[in-house]
Amino acid sequence: MYKKITITALGLFLSLLAHAQQYYALDTQNSVLDWTGAYSFSFSEHTGTVSFREGIITIRDGKIESGSFIIDMTTITNPDYEARGHGPVGHLKDEDFFDVAKFTTAKLVFTKVEYFEQSNHHKIEANLTIKGLTRPITFYATADGEKRSFHARIKIDRTRWGITYNNALKNEAISDAIEFEAKLLFDAPTDALGLTSQ
Repeated sequence: MYKKITITALGLFLSLLAHAQQYYALDTQNSVLDWTGAYSFSFSEHTGTVSFREGIITIRDGKIESGSFIIDMTTITNPDYEARGHGPVGHLKDEDFFDVAKFTTAKLVFTKVEYFEQSNHHKIEANLTIKGLTRPITFYATADGEKRSFHARIKIDRTRWGITYNNALKNEAISDAIEFEAKLLFDAPTDALGLTSQ
């Protein structure tokens, strides 16, 4: 009887273990968020990068269940500015863009994840917080479990977050759309983890 109970308990434990969550911390040194901003009436565009402060995803049964990321807005760069000594990077950090002095971070939190096995795509609904304003977004992503990698492209309308850029002439010339491309790598999984920044 004791042996039977032990075997049953062991089977239950293994079953629970198989369905347990695993937490993957973002490898911030090897992950990047590229951004692209275009002009409305020309073929010119500006590109740059911004780094993550930290991030985490939760995996259950081999599928992404949740995710949360802190973006360090103070790290935003623009190669045009660095290469030619001018460009939009100064404006990007100003009050009428990201107001980096006041809002040093942005945050992305997954609220719903739907997995499509045939295409290995995830449809992700999330809350994106920029300049203290939280707005819902939806995007698609792919993940590679062996490489612990994640790739997604996100396009937002900057005006939803109050990024209006108060120079009327320039505001007409610059597209409201900003595109982000997330290329992320994660550390080995752990059983418990959480963001330190809120």
